[in-house]
Amino acid sequence: MNTLVSDNPDILELQPRLIDEDAAVRRIALIELADLEDPDALPWLTASLGDDPADEVRAEAARLLEAWEEPEVVQALCEALSDRDLKVRVAAAQSLSQLKTAEAGRVILPWASHTDVFVRSSALRALRELRLPASAAVALAALNDTQASVRREALGILGWLKQHSALAELARLLRDDPDTDVRRAAAGALGFASDDSVLAALQAALEDAQWQVREEAATTLGKLGLVPAGPALVKALDDDYWQVRLRAARALGRLAFPAALPGLVELLEHPISNLRKEAALALGELRDPAALAALEAAAHDSDPEVRKAVRIALTQLQGGGQ
Repeated sequence: MNTLVSDNPDILELQPRLIDEDAAVRRIALIELADLEDPDALPWLTASLGDDPADEVRAEAARLLEAWEEPEVVQALCEALSDRDLKVRVAAAQSLSQLKTAEAGRVILPWASHTDVFVRSSALRALRELRLPASAAVALAALNDTQASVRREALGILGWLKQHSALAELARLLRDDPDTDVRRAAAGALGFASDDSVLAALQAALEDAQWQVREEAATTLGKLGLVPAGPALVKALDDDYWQVRLRAARALGRLAFPAALPGLVELLEHPISNLRKEAALALGELRDPAALAALEAAAHDSDPEVRKAVRIALTQLQGGGQ
C-alpha cells in the first residue's frame, strides 16, 4: 500500500494501525478512517479493498465505500465483485446498489456483460435505479441470459426505464420462462404500460402454476387500473392461496369493480385477518350500499385492524370518504 498523503493529522495518525500485522486492528482503523469522510482517505480504502490479505478487511472496505461516487471507487467495487471471498463480493454488490449518479452507472455498465454470473447480476442490480438510458440495450440482451438471476435483474432495469420496446419480451418471459422468480419479476416489470398485450399477459399469469406469479400479476393489474381484468380478478378471489386472494381483493377495490361484491363479502369471514381487512377496504372503495349489512356485521371482528378497516369502509359507504 502507498503512504497516505494528507493535511489531516487524524488520517496520518491512523497510518501505523492501517499496516498493523493484526487484521482486526487494520479493520477498525479503516472504519475510523472512513468516519473522517475525507477524500484523501479514498486511495487507502480502495487499496485495502483490492490488496489486503484478510477477507474481513476487504469486506469492510467494500462496505465503507458505499457512500462514495467517485469513478475510481466505483471501479474498485466492480473489480471486487470477482473477489475470491463471497463476503467481499456480496459487500461490494451491496455498496454498488446504493449509488445514485449517472456517472457511476457509466462505470458499472461494461460489467453487466462480464463472463461471471454474479458480476453480471450485481452490475445489473446496481444499474436499475440509476435509470441510465444506455443500460436498456444491455438489459434487453440480458433477457436471453442462461442464468435466471441475470434475467431477473435485467427485467428490473427495463421496468424502471419504462421501456415500451421491450413489452413483447417481458410478456414472453412472463408466459414462458421456466424460473418462477423471473416470471414474477416480469409481471411486476409490466406495470408501466396498459395496452391489450399487457392485459392479456397479466390475465394469463393469474392462471400460472406458481402462486407467487399469480400474486404479482394481480398486484400489477390493480396498479394499472385495468378494468377489463375485473372478471379474472374476481375469479382469483377463490385462489387456493390467500396471498393471491388478498392482492386480487386490493386490485378489485382499486378498480371499484361492482361484480366483486359477493366475493369480497364472503372474504369478510375468512379465518386470515389480513384478508378480512383487505376485503373490507375493497368493499369501501366499491361504495355499494349492498355491502352495508355485511360490513356492519364485521364491525365486531376480533381483530382491531379489521375493525378499523370496516370503519373506514362504512364511512365511505355513508358518504364521508373521498
